[in-house]
Amino acid sequence: MSATTRTEPFDHPALFYRGREEYLAGTVPFVREGLDAGEPVAVAVPGGNLALIRDALGERAAQVRLLDMTQAGRNPGRIIPRVLRAFADAHPGGRVRVIGEPIWVGRTPTEYPACVQHEALINLAFQGREATILCPYDEARLPAVTLVDAYTTHPTVIRSGKQGISAAYAPEAAVFRYNQPLMAPDVVPQVPYARQSLSEVRHLAILRAVELGVPESRLEDFALVVAELTTNSVVHGGGSGALRIWTEDGHVVLETRDAGVLTDPLAGRRPPVGSQRGGRGLLLVHALADLVRVHTDPVLGTTIHCYFQYVRRS
Repeated sequence: MSATTRTEPFDHPALFYRGREEYLAGTVPFVREGLDAGEPVAVAVPGGNLALIRDALGERAAQVRLLDMTQAGRNPGRIIPRVLRAFADAHPGGRVRVIGEPIWVGRTPTEYPACVQHEALINLAFQGREATILCPYDEARLPAVTLVDAYTTHPTVIRSGKQGISAAYAPEAAVFRYNQPLMAPDVVPQVPYARQSLSEVRHLAILRAVELGVPESRLEDFALVVAELTTNSVVHGGGSGALRIWTEDGHVVLETRDAGVLTDPLAGRRPPVGSQRGGRGLLLVHALADLVRVHTDPVLGTTIHCYFQYVRRS
């Protein structure tokens, strides 16, 4: 079965590759076939792989939207709205073709659950749409669990040039499995907030961000994220919440907790439609933070962790 065989409008194969030659053999013909068919094509992969594809395409690379996924998709939660949907929505009325490589060697264990959820949610975000999104996986260097999860999040898998159906395909289960509880260090104080204290808590949060090293160029982004999340708690999360801030692995982490529950798995990952309530603030949060992790549960409520790289001080 070829990489272009499909029975549904949306096609989402995983490409397992080992080394440079297999990578190019699986990606470059995919791009050329799309261009030959008159389909808009985008390639969003890590910088080194992006250079390989660009060089192999030669002059035809100018016909392709090229993005370094380590920048455009640093936060997996922004890939659907700002990379995949942005490209597809800019080319309505026909099939689009995208290579998206959101999981690469060097992704951290903290980032990984959000990556798997992203891969699973692509299937929902593009259901019924004319698109093919090919997702490469470095079979030789990625952990075994990553490849197992790829079978869960992709309906088909291409291996050694052959495409087959994934019997393990269950994207909803993948989203649920990685909806993991999020914890703050015990020593980090919790600051409660409600409608009447929003302004004070936001001010304290910004001061704390400055103390911990959030660079001045990112303070406005940090302030907007604090404002959106605390407002969401008051409006949609039971009227109150609690905030914590600490440092972890080179990042300042902002945590908000409230009693609300996110019922839309794509909240924050797609533009809201019409009078739809919710999702608008989370869309901005995903766009601004370096990483967003979410845990939502009918009993425990919703916890959100937002990560911002900070400046280490001597």
